[in-house]
Amino acid sequence: MFKIRPALVTRVLIFLTPKRLRPAAAGPQRYVTRGDSQSLRKRAWPRGISEVRWRSFRVKASWGKASCIRVIATGASFLCSIDVSWSLSPGSNRSMFTRLREKHVAACGLALWSSGRQKRNDFVQEVDIEKPQSKVHVSPGVRRLSNESLPEKLQRPEVDNLTLVYRSLVFQLDFDQSIKNLEKITNRPQDDLVVVVQVHNRPDYLRYLLESLRSAKGIENVLLIFSHDYWSPEINQIVSSVDFCQVLQIFFPFSIQLYPNEFPGHDPKDCPRDIDRKDAVNLGCINAEYPDSFGHYREAKFSQTKHHWWWKLHFVWEKVKVLKDHKGLVLFIEEDHYMAPDFYHVLKKMWDRKKEECPDCDVLSLGTYARPQTFADKADKVEVKTWKSTEHNMGMAINWDTYQKLIQCTDTFCTYDDYNWDWTLQHLTVTCLPKFWKVMVSEVPRIYHTGNCGMHHKKSCKPSTEIAKIDALFSSNLHFMFPESIGISRRHSMAALSPHVKNGGWGDIRDHELCKTYRRLQ
Repeated sequence: MFKIRPALVTRVLIFLTPKRLRPAAAGPQRYVTRGDSQSLRKRAWPRGISEVRWRSFRVKASWGKASCIRVIATGASFLCSIDVSWSLSPGSNRSMFTRLREKHVAACGLALWSSGRQKRNDFVQEVDIEKPQSKVHVSPGVRRLSNESLPEKLQRPEVDNLTLVYRSLVFQLDFDQSIKNLEKITNRPQDDLVVVVQVHNRPDYLRYLLESLRSAKGIENVLLIFSHDYWSPEINQIVSSVDFCQVLQIFFPFSIQLYPNEFPGHDPKDCPRDIDRKDAVNLGCINAEYPDSFGHYREAKFSQTKHHWWWKLHFVWEKVKVLKDHKGLVLFIEEDHYMAPDFYHVLKKMWDRKKEECPDCDVLSLGTYARPQTFADKADKVEVKTWKSTEHNMGMAINWDTYQKLIQCTDTFCTYDDYNWDWTLQHLTVTCLPKFWKVMVSEVPRIYHTGNCGMHHKKSCKPSTEIAKIDALFSSNLHFMFPESIGISRRHSMAALSPHVKNGGWGDIRDHELCKTYRRLQ
C-alpha cells in the first residue's frame, strides 16, 4: 500500500491552502495518521488546519472543509483518485472555495510524483509548491520566417504549475496502462472485443453511454478503453464507477489543455483565422505561410479532434501492452453515442459472418444514422456496400489487417486539408488505400448518436430527451433483438466514393508533422 510521508502531506496541504492563510512561521502542532500505521506523529500544519486523515482524508479550517480524498494503489503504479465534497463555513470567501476546488487535482498529481518512484522527486523540485502562481518556461519550437531577423532571445510561452502536473500525469498513466477491475473480471476471453471511446468533456453524455453499455449483454467480455483529450476530475469519477468490465484510460498527450499557449494549442503568435495571407506575412505570425485551401489559418479546437483520432488509432493497436498480437476486433465509438442492449451480440455474429461470407470486408459498422421505427424483418440482416464517411463513421469496427493498410497512408491522412478525420478517411479510400473500403453494416442500428450539440451543431445540449426516445424504441422492439443468426440481405454494387467537398482547417505544416510522428512515439 502506498505510504504517505508526513512531510509530503504537509507540502500538499500547503499547496491546497490559499496563500493568504499561510503563516510566515509554522502553525500550531497537529496530528496525522500515516497510512495503516497506528502511531501518531506531530507535524506543523498551516494555520486553520485542525485534522488530517489519509484514505478518509478530512481537512477542517475556517473556510470550510474538504472530505473523502483517497489515494488508490493499482498494480505496480500508484494512481491518485480524488473525490472531494466541499462545504463552506458561514461568511467564508467563495472565490477562495473556487480556487481550492481547482487545485485539488494538482495536489494529487504532486503526491503521485513525489512518491519516490523513478526519481520523480526531481520533477517536484522543478515545480515550486510553495508558490503555485510562479511560472516556468518551455520552448515552443518557434519557427523563424525568412524575412525575420533572429531575436536576441526567443520569447517562450509561460506554463503554470498545474499544466505541468497534468502533462506529467498523462505521461505516467499512458506509460503504466493500469487496467481496472481485473480482480472482478478474471476470465475475459483472449482476443475478445475491445471498445474504444473517444472522450472530450461532456460528462452528461458519457454517463448515458455507460448506462447503455452496462445494459448490454456480454459486456463483461469487453475491454473498455477511454481515450481522453481533457483531464477532468468529474469525468475520471464517472469512469471509476464502471464495474461491469475491464477498463483502461489513456490520454492524448498533445491536447489543448496540456499546451494552452503554444502549439498544438493556440499560440498567441499564431495568425488570426481570417487574416489575409499577405497581411499575415507582414504581421510575422508563426504560420503565415500555411493557410488552408480557403485562405484560413488553423483553429486549435477544430484541429484537435483529428489529431486525437489518429493518435488513438496508433496507440491502441501498437502501444497498449495488453493488446499485443490482438487478433480480434476494435470498435471505435464516442462519448455521445448510445448502444443497443444487443450490440455485442450482433457484432460477434457479424464478425463470424464476415469470416465466412465476406473476407474482403474492411469495416464492420453497427449502423447508420437512420432510425427505423420497427425492427421487424431487419434486426437479423446486414448489408454489404461501399464505405461512406457520412453514414458509416459511427460504431466502426476494424481488425489488425485493416489497421495495417491504414497506417501505410499516414502521410496522406496527415496532409489532406480537412479537419474531419472521417472525411479524410473517405479521401484515403480513393487515393491511397489498395482499394476502396467495403463495409458490412447492420440494417437496424445498434448504435445511436445523441450529441446534437457537437462540433457541427449549435443546439443546446439536452441528452435526456434524445435518450428517452431511443429507450422507447428499444422497448417497443425488444422481441426482435438478439437474433440467433445474421444474414446478408443485400450486396450493393461497389464503386469508389470521393469526398464531395474538402472542408479545410488542416493547412498548417505543424499539424502535418505532428500527425506523422504518432507512430514513432514511444
